[in-house]
Amino acid sequence: MLPFSLKTTPLEIKALILVGLSVLLIACETVSYYTQAARGQMAIVFGREDIQRLLSSEKLPSDLAEKFTAVLAIRDFAERELRLPVGDNYRTYVDVEREHVVWNVFAAPEFSTEAVNWCYPIAGCVAYRGYFSEAAALKFATESERQGFDVYTGGVDAYSTLGWFDDSLLSTVLSRPDYQLASLIFHELAHQVVYVPGDTTFNESFATALETEGLRRWLLQRNQADTIAIASISRGKQQQFVELVSVYREKFDALYQQELQVEVMRERKQALQQQLRVDYEASKAQWDGNGGYDNWFSDSLNNAQLSTVSSYNDLVPFFQQLLTQVDGDLEAFYQRVGEIAALDAEQREQITLK
Repeated sequence: MLPFSLKTTPLEIKALILVGLSVLLIACETVSYYTQAARGQMAIVFGREDIQRLLSSEKLPSDLAEKFTAVLAIRDFAERELRLPVGDNYRTYVDVEREHVVWNVFAAPEFSTEAVNWCYPIAGCVAYRGYFSEAAALKFATESERQGFDVYTGGVDAYSTLGWFDDSLLSTVLSRPDYQLASLIFHELAHQVVYVPGDTTFNESFATALETEGLRRWLLQRNQADTIAIASISRGKQQQFVELVSVYREKFDALYQQELQVEVMRERKQALQQQLRVDYEASKAQWDGNGGYDNWFSDSLNNAQLSTVSSYNDLVPFFQQLLTQVDGDLEAFYQRVGEIAALDAEQREQITLK
């Protein structure tokens, strides 16, 4: 007998596959972890509401109506002007009724900034474990701390299912201005154009390059040059933040390579953490005191937290140059990126880093 009837929907089939994976992968991860992931994703899938239908309701608050209308316009632009595989993505809305949709847990050894990697079907190997429940994430974080790891837990407001499901607009991103929503949608849809399992820098650099170009075109079409300037300033602050933390990661790496007693190593680690905070405050002075990263720097700044700020955008200049070489033709750009993505890791690195 087939495990599903002829009337079973594609979504139900995918749900069965996800649950099946949680059992089949027991050798490399616990069933409970994959089960919560499957259940969390399916709760989103089955909680979706059609945005067009919501817009037709007289009871819909005006602020939500404006946001939904903006998202539909962003979808249309992404499909028509950016040639992105929009499909039915972002045609639906889900109120997840919590602050974040997922909580990611990062872990790293006490004296190393290299995070522990976990490998998953479809996504490949990444440096975090994602939980749809904050309590479950904190439980795993506590268990990792007991094993001697530095641990950091951070909330995530949106993610891409890489085409496995149609992605929805989530309540966790509604407070963002329209241009940030456009950036988010362009970025996440880019992952459906090209995604190399296990190569985060390639994936994120491509998505960031496409997001930046897409936002520029979207704002120009709407004669919003002032917003382009605002977005540019925001990206500049983000880049300075990444550069600051990356410099300190190198300092921590140099410290950990020294042959020191454990207590001395811990003292110097704490001193570096404090100096990083001091340098951040100095950077804020250049930003009129509004750094936007105060909450991040109020945390422990341990190795797991530092590992979350990697140079994932290192290849953005490469992709921007590639786009220029094809005279801004996005379809030709996607084709060329796809050809590079199909190469093995060594060949891909030779092309992107030369």
